[in-house]
Amino acid sequence: MYIASQDELAAFVQRSKNSDVLAIDTEFLREKTYYPKLCLLQMATRDESVIIDPFAVDDLRIVCKLFEDESIVKVFHAGHQDLEIMFYDLECLPHPIFDTQVAASLLGQTQQIGYAPLVSSVCGVKLKKMDSFTDWSSRPLTESQLQYALDDVIYLPQMYDKMREDLSSKGRLDWLKSDFEEMSKPETYQENERERFRKLKHVMQLNRRQMAAAREMASWREIEARKRNVPRKWVLTDEQIVEACKREPRRIDDLFMVRGVRERITTRDARVIVELTSAALDSSPEAWPDIPQPGKSERNVDANVDLLMAIVRLRARDYDIAIPTLASHSDLVKIARGHYDDVDILKGWRRELIGEELLDLLEGRLSLSIVDGHVKVNKN
Repeated sequence: MYIASQDELAAFVQRSKNSDVLAIDTEFLREKTYYPKLCLLQMATRDESVIIDPFAVDDLRIVCKLFEDESIVKVFHAGHQDLEIMFYDLECLPHPIFDTQVAASLLGQTQQIGYAPLVSSVCGVKLKKMDSFTDWSSRPLTESQLQYALDDVIYLPQMYDKMREDLSSKGRLDWLKSDFEEMSKPETYQENERERFRKLKHVMQLNRRQMAAAREMASWREIEARKRNVPRKWVLTDEQIVEACKREPRRIDDLFMVRGVRERITTRDARVIVELTSAALDSSPEAWPDIPQPGKSERNVDANVDLLMAIVRLRARDYDIAIPTLASHSDLVKIARGHYDDVDILKGWRRELIGEELLDLLEGRLSLSIVDGHVKVNKN
């Protein structure tokens, strides 16, 4: 059903309020904007599936009644971007949620398995993906486009039932609670402009003083991109920020010497940036960012990570869990350095499953050996 009026939307919300499951997906565009532009909202209960046209209804926010109903489980696949759109466009976040991509990683699938392969694996249905690069803002949409959009939700209730059953049989259903709770928190989707510099490409080419300047430039760019609602790279690219900060800019000319900067920002913008970077460059070293260097620069870290990863691979195979889901490389580096705070692998089910074992290895209570070509863990 294609919903293109407020009355139709209100009727669907009313029909769905007694459902125990609500599958959700979105189609959006983001190539020319900072915030994603919602073009379609697809939802499915056990009884029906609909496509809602956000351009045609008066108040899309009435769906928040369903999203915030604790008796309805909202089911997504790789839902982070869908949830981000809802947070900014609808000013509400669904709860409780179940993400089939996250769940699949605990059931022997790869960590970022796509929707079509998972539908094929769980439901035995091969989906056509010919409209994946369509312009969802154009109207009218073709039957092929509408079917593609519906396919993204109609199998989710069935997948939810099967995966929930499989997780329960393995005693893993509760493992996902913290992951799903995190996805429903507003702060998950609130970008901290003061931390954006850490994501700049090649930022590790800068020293700490220059990083202080990069922090100011990246923060200014983030605020400007939001204000104009344009992609941040349209304001300044990562490469331009890093190259400018290598020059430790204190004059407008220092900025304009970087290729392409003069064409992107005005003299007034450049003056503001230089004021910010100059203050950062003149600040005390205590105020400069402290970014840990890669593990290769620290003695024994690489060797320790390799040993830890040997156990991770072993347990991932034993428990049929995707390796990155069990333990990220960054977490292994942290504990190899002796940093145990705010490390996912030392929390909840991960700690019980493998975290304590990794700590025992680091503290000498375990050793590794090779027996018949396989890694064996030995208690000392």
